[in-house]
Formats: sequence, C-alpha cells, structure tokens
Amino acid sequence: MHPLLNGIIVGFTLALLIGPALFVLLQTSIHRGFKAGLLIAAGIFLSDLTAIVLCHAGFSQILGDDPRQNFYFSLVGGMVMIIFGTVTFTRKPVIENPDPDSEVVIKVPGPAIYVLKGFFLNIANPGVWFVWITALVSVSATYGVNSNSLVYFFAGAIVTILSTDSLKCFVAHKLKRFLTPDVVHRMNQVVGIILVIIGAFLIIEMFVDVRSMIPFYNG
Repeated sequence: MHPLLNGIIVGFTLALLIGPALFVLLQTSIHRGFKAGLLIAAGIFLSDLTAIVLCHAGFSQILGDDPRQNFYFSLVGGMVMIIFGTVTFTRKPVIENPDPDSEVVIKVPGPAIYVLKGFFLNIANPGVWFVWITALVSVSATYGVNSNSLVYFFAGAIVTILSTDSLKCFVAHKLKRFLTPDVVHRMNQVVGIILVIIGAFLIIEMFVDVRSMIPFYNG
C-alpha cells in the first residue's frame, strides 16, 4: 500500500481519538465560531508537524520511547492542562448583544491566541509525542529512515487530521443556534474540569501507577 494512503488511514484513526485538544476544539467552535475553531485546528496541525520534525531530528532520544513516562515532560504537560482548565472553568462569556432574540455573540481574543492555544495544548500532551514516536519508528522500519515515503506518510496523516478537525469545527458550529449564555458558561466549566482532571492524571501518574489500577485501560 502506498505510504500516502497509509498516512491517510492513520490520520483518520487518530482523528477519532479523544484528547484535551478535541474538547477545546469543539468548545471553541460551538460558542466562538467556525473561524475560531479553525484557528485551534491550525495550532494543533502546527504542533503535530513540530512534534514529527523534532522526533525525526532525534528529539525522541531525550523523551524516551514513551514520553508519557518522562517525569519532567509529564509534569510540565500536566501543569499546562491544569492552567488551561482553570482559566476555562473560571471564564464567563461576555455577550456583545444583549438582545435575547438575537444570536449569541461572544467577544473573542486575537487569532494568534487561538493558534497558540491549540499548539501548546496539543504539544504539551505526552500522548501526542508517544503516537508520533511510535509512528516514526514503525514507518522508518518499513520505508527507511530517510525515505521520501516518510514525507508522504506523515503528510497524509497530518493533513487528514487537519481536514477532519475542520469538519468537526463546522459541525460543532452549527450547534451555536441552540446556545444561551448559561449553556456557554456550563460548557466552559465542563471542559475546564476535564482539562484539570487530565492534567492531574499526568502528574499523579508520575508518583502512582494509576494505569495498573484501571483494568480496562490500555493506553
């Protein structure tokens, strides 16, 4: 099978995985608009591209075969998740148009903030590095370390992820018509709690073997 097609298949598979960046992507698209969601998706795309380039350059030797077991990286990643989660939980929507019969419009920060948010939230996740390191090792063993097939494979994977993330933004944005300020606030709280839990898990796991306590966990 052509490496490009292999990459597309892997990209679709990864697009189905649930992670902290996915929750933020959907949350942003739903109550801050399709364009804002696309900017988050662009940040995720750039973080994936950065991780792949760094892994190929040898950065994986610093993180180890499984970055999720790297104490300092997981600690920093967990702190980033907790900070994002806390800010998201405490943030209240600011409505531009007070007319209750009008569509809910929320003031938003600049485009660069969204891109950076998607970038750092995704790249701080040790699981993302684990996926790309594993993929790099597997694909290199099949096609060779410096083969052009690597380019085709990873291009297919990350472009597919970007495309599916864009589709998620579009679908989520369509739900905007059902929003009220209270729903927006509750959504912020739920996403914030999820991010804090994920961040706490990353930190606690450095001291306690949490995975062994969860029979169905296979991550």
